[in-house]
Amino acid sequence: MAGEKITNGVPYGEKYSKTEKPKGTFYSVVAALRPWSFSASLVPVALGSMLAYKDSGYFNVWIFIVTCLTALSVHGAGNLVNTYFDYMKGVDGSKSDDRTLVDHILAPNDVAQLGAALYTVGCAGFVLLVYLSPAKMEHLALLYFGGLSGSFLYTGGLGLKYIALGDIAIFLTFGPVTVMFSFLAQCGKLSLLPLWYAVPLALNTEAILHCNNTRDMETDKASGIITLAILIGRTASYLLFVLLLFSPYISLFVLALHYSGWFLLPVLSIFPAFSRERDFREGRLRRLPQKLAQLNIVFGLSYVLACFLAKGSMLPGMRH
Repeated sequence: MAGEKITNGVPYGEKYSKTEKPKGTFYSVVAALRPWSFSASLVPVALGSMLAYKDSGYFNVWIFIVTCLTALSVHGAGNLVNTYFDYMKGVDGSKSDDRTLVDHILAPNDVAQLGAALYTVGCAGFVLLVYLSPAKMEHLALLYFGGLSGSFLYTGGLGLKYIALGDIAIFLTFGPVTVMFSFLAQCGKLSLLPLWYAVPLALNTEAILHCNNTRDMETDKASGIITLAILIGRTASYLLFVLLLFSPYISLFVLALHYSGWFLLPVLSIFPAFSRERDFREGRLRRLPQKLAQLNIVFGLSYVLACFLAKGSMLPGMRH
């Protein structure tokens, strides 16, 4: 039909033909959520809850569970939004790592509906937190909807990813915003304390996204979008990756020297980090985001454990 919008060979809004019937299964749905990336939301929740306990002595296991469910739901929905808009805007193609829509594993409408369902679950979790948490509703709402907006606007709406602002959105959403939201939900007060503790974790998480965008530079450029990796080029992207990967270890080593030796615990994960740096430098980028997510789990959980084991008086900013 003349003037009809075509997206990756399928007319926009048109149902798949019988020969292109989506092959959706439970496994396919789970894979579309990219569960390997969920450490980026779960670890900040754990960090925020632990900091609240160290600062106020208060910890509610039900608030923790609901906060994890809420963060996971918004994160999973954001992953689906990314899949949907990357496909609809022609960013995902034959060489893309995300095959969910390219290979017709799921239909675009299925992905959109599942994303909406997960956002609904996240909002239900937020309402439950308002009931359970000692925090003011307006404070929780500010952080929750700020994080939800970041997950959607990464590729939806403004499409921050497509105008080189996606890195900032991910850094804030999976660092300061989530850590502070978890901290607030537990102890009920706003504080700048979680922001400083969130930075090493956020930098480590941002390394995953930057690696992903560097890997996709050529296909992204061909699609007409602009990412930070495209703006600065491959050499500067490598230097930025090294900074994102190793600066958290440097900051924690300094903390270990001046405050508590327990901060050496997450520093031990620097050894596999050298292998990840070599992979990036030698161009082995295809599976590197998943490998970095595994490193993120080890680094993040050992960081949370170090903060927990250190005496309150040996943690910067803590009262006791």
